[in-house]
Amino acid sequence: MTLRQLEILRAVIRHQTTMAAGRLLGMSQPAVSNAVKQLEAQLGFPLFERINNRLFPTEAARLIHAESEPLFAQHAALEARLQELRQDKTGRLRLLATPPLGHGAIPQALARMLGRQPRLRITFDVRRLDEVVEGVESGLAELGVGVSLEARPGLSVRPLAESRMVCVCTPDHPLAREPVARPALLRPWPFIALEAGTRMGQAIRQAFAEAREPFQPTVEVRYADTARALAESGVGVAVVDPFSARNRRQPLTVLPFEPAIPVTASAFWASRLPLSRPAETLLREIRSLLEQPEMPAGAPPLRPISSPLHPMARNLREA
Repeated sequence: MTLRQLEILRAVIRHQTTMAAGRLLGMSQPAVSNAVKQLEAQLGFPLFERINNRLFPTEAARLIHAESEPLFAQHAALEARLQELRQDKTGRLRLLATPPLGHGAIPQALARMLGRQPRLRITFDVRRLDEVVEGVESGLAELGVGVSLEARPGLSVRPLAESRMVCVCTPDHPLAREPVARPALLRPWPFIALEAGTRMGQAIRQAFAEAREPFQPTVEVRYADTARALAESGVGVAVVDPFSARNRRQPLTVLPFEPAIPVTASAFWASRLPLSRPAETLLREIRSLLEQPEMPAGAPPLRPISSPLHPMARNLREA
């Protein structure tokens, strides 16, 4: 089955008529019809049901279409890269990140890069971790940055910094006088929790369960950045990743949370492709920023991981 045959099948499924598919592909209607018949004869089973001059895909055709979509996504990404190379030889970086670094270290790192390379072109967006991973896998972005990434085949992973979850509250909060925040100490205060559907949200719930403390949040949010902003405003206390805590806009007390929940910020990209020079430069800038002590006194430090291939990266890549 050739890529051209898959392209014809895809067009007919999307437009339901051979005439419309032909217009899209620059083919005549009879040529599309013959191509479909030849493909059905080659495969030995029908691909469409013909009802009222429209073609409706069979279950087999829908399966083939779904399985072949990643091929077209990769082809589109390659075409976009080639277009970039034709139009702009100054360099381009397509980047996706989750909020912890996407709202903090990455904008600062990009500002540094563009200060030295003003002709560099950047495409950047902040999304949920699963969307960032999907964007990198499909070729929409060259580089992804996220926190608490699980092992994923086909991705090369480079850890950037590691630390542990922290508890945040306003400086005048009674909890701010404590050296460490534990689930029992959080019980009297309104608690801002991360959703159970997030990895960090699940880890926090497990910590409360291990401490045999009831988990009764006042507010639930998806992003740690949102929880940190609410804590800054005095809504309550929150347990967030340390990278989100660094993104504070107002005075904020940051305490170690126990039991300790380790977190790692990582960059990742498709294993089949080498990192571009702008991507390597950006990762150096991010590590440099994470080395700067921006956390309040008493907060657990970030430990930048400067080696190109940390053991964790090998484990994730080989998984």
